[in-house]
Amino acid sequence: DAEVDSSDSEADSWLDEEEYDHRIDPFEDKNPEDERGDAQATVPISRPPSNREGKEYGQEGAASRKKAKPMPAPLTVKGRGRGKGKKTSLTPEEPGAVWNGPEVPDTAQQLPHFCPKRAPGVQGFVGVEYTPAQIFRHFFNNQAVNIICKNTNKNAEKEQAKGKKFVWEELKPVKFLMYVGLIMFMALLKLPKVRDYWRKGSHLSVLFPASVMTRDRFMAISRAVHLSDPDHDLANDRKKDTPEYDPLHRLKPLQATIKEACKAMWQPRKEISIDERMVATKAKIGLRQYMKAKPTKWGVKLFVLADSSNGYTIDFSIYTGKSRFISGQGLSYDVVSGLMDHSYLGRGYHLFVDNFYTSPKLFTDLFARGFVACGTFRDNRKNVPKSKLNALTSKSPRGSIRWLREKELLFVKWMDTREVSVCSTIHQAFNGDTVTRNVYAKETGKWQKENIMAPRCVVEYNKYMGGVDLSDQLIQYYSVHKRSNRWYRTLLYHFIDIAATNSYILHKEMCLSSGSVAMSHAQFMEELSAELCGVPIGSFVPPRGAQCLPESMSCADEEEEEEEGIDSFVRRRSGDTATKGRRKCVLCKKTFHLEVCAV
Repeated sequence: DAEVDSSDSEADSWLDEEEYDHRIDPFEDKNPEDERGDAQATVPISRPPSNREGKEYGQEGAASRKKAKPMPAPLTVKGRGRGKGKKTSLTPEEPGAVWNGPEVPDTAQQLPHFCPKRAPGVQGFVGVEYTPAQIFRHFFNNQAVNIICKNTNKNAEKEQAKGKKFVWEELKPVKFLMYVGLIMFMALLKLPKVRDYWRKGSHLSVLFPASVMTRDRFMAISRAVHLSDPDHDLANDRKKDTPEYDPLHRLKPLQATIKEACKAMWQPRKEISIDERMVATKAKIGLRQYMKAKPTKWGVKLFVLADSSNGYTIDFSIYTGKSRFISGQGLSYDVVSGLMDHSYLGRGYHLFVDNFYTSPKLFTDLFARGFVACGTFRDNRKNVPKSKLNALTSKSPRGSIRWLREKELLFVKWMDTREVSVCSTIHQAFNGDTVTRNVYAKETGKWQKENIMAPRCVVEYNKYMGGVDLSDQLIQYYSVHKRSNRWYRTLLYHFIDIAATNSYILHKEMCLSSGSVAMSHAQFMEELSAELCGVPIGSFVPPRGAQCLPESMSCADEEEEEEEGIDSFVRRRSGDTATKGRRKCVLCKKTFHLEVCAV
């Protein structure tokens, strides 16, 4: 069980998903009569109350029950979606709002012209072929690497002053890049323990890590690596429980460099998306969050802006827990407003989000700033139509469509296997699109494919919403993530993942534009690891003695045995073959049966 810290910065780490999504969301309807804040509604029903209900409403005795008409019993309605199981409120029908069907034409809206700050695509690489390491070094530039080396050396001296016993040699930028290269090598070739990469005397021994640096040197760097100035960390820690405290101080030097490089090296295409990402950790810190519906349930939460076309991570922000919302509109509003920065994006981008972020207020403000958006929404959000006139029901046939428009806001409900609710400032209600579904035919008793109507906003939402999911998928293929005794080192490994994955995406885009063949993801990571370790791909020389490998006697004498017709059992038992062909190697001084000696 987790131990809860009483400080504000750590209190939010123990919020479960339901509390995180709903307690800070200002767009949900609240029942002002309920002092506890539960979103329950009283929907009148016709059944008479029982004796037990009469007592609950203050009715005493049979006479009072006959004279006074009992109040209706409360009906609890449970919502669906991310806040599964949360009690939501139903409001009375709005008399003026009537849901329209697909046969009613919708008016086309004038969308902002797509005008990015730069031409969409790769930035800064023109007419030159770049190696994987050269692309990667734009994210880990000389300034960032020098700062990390300086702070790591200072932290190592501080640890030694505390009495920690380990041998330390001054860390230089070249050695740090070798350390990063070895981490990527371990992501490509996985072994149970880090020490196994320097294991000797086993048929599972790996030769490459020992040729780059010793095991103790690698373990010492892993123990001492530090991103920020240790002296400044102490000054920041003294401000804990005050508004001046910065929970991300230990990440700031590298975090700022990575974010600037992500924006500078790529101009996104028109469709972009925002979603959450979890970096796995169970460290007892205020940044840790729990999300029940995520594959990675415990970890640090990141809000990520990604290009929907290729999964490139454009920008991100780290969730630090309960805070004072700058806009006063809630967490989701501030996250989207912070990531959608027109100073480097421009105008006219199409943003796709899920129901945690979607709200009429947010979409209206984004439209005023030159951005249009599309996303699923929750029925209990503030200013969302609550009308039941001509609305979909549970018995509506598959493919049924209902829509309402309020100026630039379009609200669409579509019946698939269940009801889908989408809000958009991009699309029209229905453009004649269809989707293919497997439908069970009662007449034949078989499943068959059938085309059903679908709104354009649903089709494009399914197409462009997966930008962050694609980015997560690419990162997980060859992630350098590993357990650490310091939480900020876990984020360091994730920053390396972001830089490596974005570098591979840039490599693919450059090859696509030049018409050349791109490397696979594994080949790219292999070459990147070798270059950072100072060993160009294909030029690795095995350690001393590795050239003198034993050869099987049966393989060496196979042809001779066949020609002479000697039985294999007789050959193995004969004494003259026991030492036949044995030689002594001048390098390792061992005796082997050698086919070719490289001496």
